[in-house]
Order: sequence, then C-alpha cells, then structure tokens
Amino acid sequence: MNGSGQQPRASRRVPALVLALLPLVLLGLLVAVFVTSDPTAVLKASFPPIEELAFQRVTLEPGLITLRVSNDGPDPLTIAQVMVDDAYWNFTIEPDSTIDRLGNATVKIPYAWVKDETHVVKFITSTGVTFEHEIEVAVESPRPTAALFGLFAILGIYVGVLPVAMGMMWLPALRRTRRKFIEVLLFLTIGLLVFLGFDALEEALEIVEGFPRVYQGMGLLVIGGIGSFALLTALNNELTARHGDAADSSATLSYMIASGIGLHNLAEGLAIGAAYALGEITLGSMLVLGFMLHNITEGLAVVAPLAKSGAALRRLVCLGAIAGGPTIIGAWIGGFTYSPLWSLLFLAIGAGAIFQVAWQILAQMARQHEPRSPLFDFANLGGLMAGFLIMYTTGLLVAI
Repeated sequence: MNGSGQQPRASRRVPALVLALLPLVLLGLLVAVFVTSDPTAVLKASFPPIEELAFQRVTLEPGLITLRVSNDGPDPLTIAQVMVDDAYWNFTIEPDSTIDRLGNATVKIPYAWVKDETHVVKFITSTGVTFEHEIEVAVESPRPTAALFGLFAILGIYVGVLPVAMGMMWLPALRRTRRKFIEVLLFLTIGLLVFLGFDALEEALEIVEGFPRVYQGMGLLVIGGIGSFALLTALNNELTARHGDAADSSATLSYMIASGIGLHNLAEGLAIGAAYALGEITLGSMLVLGFMLHNITEGLAVVAPLAKSGAALRRLVCLGAIAGGPTIIGAWIGGFTYSPLWSLLFLAIGAGAIFQVAWQILAQMARQHEPRSPLFDFANLGGLMAGFLIMYTTGLLVAI
C-alpha cells in the first residue's frame, strides 16, 4: 500500500483469486521440487527403513485364516514369511507382498485352526522385523445370511428400539406434571446426555490407542466431534429462523436429541455385532442386557422437550426410529464388516452431536429464565446430578 492507504494500481489490476492462489501454487512447486530431488536420499541409504504394520480385521473360515493389514509406517515393507503358532506356514497375499505406505493387503493362510482355542499369527518382513497378532478365541466368522441378518436385527431391536420406545412412554405422565418439575427433568436430560457424550469419548479414545498411527485417530476424533457439533448448531439456527413458535422449537430439540442418541446407538450396535462376530458370546449378551437398561433413559431424554407441547403418534414413532433404529444398522456393520475406523468416526460424531444438544437445551432454558429468575437452583442441580447417577448406575451393567 502507498502512504494514503490505497493499493497500488498494479495490484488492483490483478484478480483477487489469482492473488489468493499464488502462495498455494508456489507451495506446490516447492513440494514438487523436494519430492523430485529428494535431498534426504543420502540419509535414507544410511539407516534401515521404519516398518509398521497394523492388523485391521481377521476372519476365520474352516481351514482358512484371512487377515486384512495396512502399512502404518513411512516406508514400504515386504511380508516375507508367516508363522502360525510358532510354525512357518504357506500363505498368499493380495495384491502384492510389498505394501506401500497407506497401502492395504489381504493375507490368506490355509491353516486348520481349532475352535475356541487361541492362535498366534506372526508376520516376518524382508528386513527381519516381526509383527504379531493374537486370535484370542477362534470361531468361524459370521457370513451374511438371512438368519444372521435377522438375528442382529433382533438384537438391535432389543437394545435400541424397544428400550427407547419404553422410555418415550413417560410422555403422558410428564404432560401432567408442574412446570418446575419439567424444568428439573430437562436438567436430568442434560445430565443423561453429558454422561453419554463422555462415555462415547472414552470409547473413542480406547480405539485411538490401538488405531494405525498413519490414519491419525485423534485427528479423526476431533474432526468428527467438532464437525457434528458445528453442523447441528447450523441446522438448529436454520430451523429456528424458519419456525419460531414454542411447539416447533420443542419438536426441533426432540429431533436433535434423537439424532445425537441415534448416532451413539449406532456405535453401540457396532460393539454388540463385533462381540458376537469375534466369538465373545458372554460379552455380547452382557452388552445387550446393559444397553437395554441404559437406553430406556434415552427415550425419556427424547420426549422431555415435548412435555409442554405434546406430540402426535406419528412424530413419536419417527423420533423413536431415529434414536433407536441405528442400533440395528450398527449390529449389521459390526457383525459382518467391523472396522475400527467406522467405530471411531461414529463415536466421535455421536459425542459431538450429544454435547451440542445438551448445550442447546441449556441455552434455551437460559433464554426462558432471563431476566426473571436464576437458572441454577438446588432443584435443577439435583436433576442434573440425578441424570449423572442414573447413567452411571446403568453403565455399571455394561462394564461387567
């Protein structure tokens, strides 16, 4: 700029888009020069390659072990030998034994594994580095059949649909209660949602610990969580601008709560389906029983905003399907094509959505109180703590 604060004439003649793209073009040229010339080649020749291998999925068929692996390191690696239970074994690998960075491969081992036994598979690379994976309980992996689709659907109904519907049956009783009790109930709902959100974050962090580093699990957690929070915030602002009356506001809030809970229940279905797919029948059954008791409170959270305005049966059915139905889809995904990537994303998105909904309920209640009376009193705080305690108590059954 010149002394008068105006841009020079030459810069004003250049389109703004060109000026904005110029640094990116120069950066692209710099990256291309670095990759082409590779000034670090001398250093690479002096040190061994860094090899990392991540096991994505293991499937067992009669006389066959199939492992899906990915290269989790910065350098290519070559799988040279395979051992099963301390014995070298023949294997085939597709598409190639050399796996590039970010690449995937499928390794098939013709091995007569023993049902309910533990087996250890060890991969040896061309440089002698070993990677080990333990199959804790060997059971045949479920294959998509009509019977299994039906079984996982039934599990999803037991875990998600029916408990949420039962919780929503409290709506008639809520409509007959006093206004102050409804307010306390909304605080209880906030407690339920916040606890559920932190529960989802805890599960997501556990997945991040064993996640392939190259996929940056913490980054996916941040993207999914903050992205869903921001998206629901924008959606709520748009709906509020279109529908300003109290009935529509309550319905919008219920739909948002149902959506956040539905995303969380999708992850719960994944956990149940994966437990049965891995042969952990006892764990799967305990998850079903625990989530059933856990999720009845979610139905209460969905209908709490409707305590004043009520809702038609059609709307209640739709809310129940949004909140509980994803459990069925999650059970199918977990039972047949479980992937830590999808589990992490669903948990992150669900956590972000749940926190946004809890914040939205609190913000709406604060607007209604302003400037008449304080929002936080002993009764409301009691409702908040009751929500925490309810979720903690029912969560103990899942942790058994």
